[in-house]
Amino acid sequence: MIRLYDYLISGNGYKVRLLLTQLGIPFDRIELNITKGETRTSEFLQKFPNGRIPAIEFDDGKLLFESNAIISYFAEGTPFMPIDRFQRAQILQWLFFEQYSHEPYIASVRYLVMHPDVADARRTILDSLMRPRGYDALAVMERHLKSREWFVGERYSVADIALYAYTHVADEGGFDLAGYPAIRAWLERVKSQPRYIPITRS
Repeated sequence: MIRLYDYLISGNGYKVRLLLTQLGIPFDRIELNITKGETRTSEFLQKFPNGRIPAIEFDDGKLLFESNAIISYFAEGTPFMPIDRFQRAQILQWLFFEQYSHEPYIASVRYLVMHPDVADARRTILDSLMRPRGYDALAVMERHLKSREWFVGERYSVADIALYAYTHVADEGGFDLAGYPAIRAWLERVKSQPRYIPITRS
């Protein structure tokens, strides 16, 4: 069985859990507490040099890390990944956006708020830089969703999963989604998808 190294409250880990569940792919989840350095052990780093979760270990010994690479792999050949070449490029566009313009701010602010005892230099720019850039990312999403139901094409895809993971818990970082009606409607559409699971379910 596939082994998923994970941290339950992580949105990046949740992306993988959600997709695997919706695809009906069984997996063995191994919880690692990132605040206690459990992904920084020599044993873990020998397998996954980036020292982060989520990470996948296949039955044949193959290893894969980085959440968006993992969900792209499992989505291949399924309705979650378009066949059309341009739409596939659009999927990548939103996956890159999520990791470059969205996750570093929305997810990181949430992490710092949820772990007030963790020493982190980013706390000095929390309100002056990180939270405003998080709202910038939300504004991009809101504009895009005003005229469509899903991020790419006319169906739910890994682009939606990637962006949903941290957007739907953005309030835990102090982000107010009241002024983003298109995002809020999209969040409800994602929740209504078959085999949906909440972030706190392992």
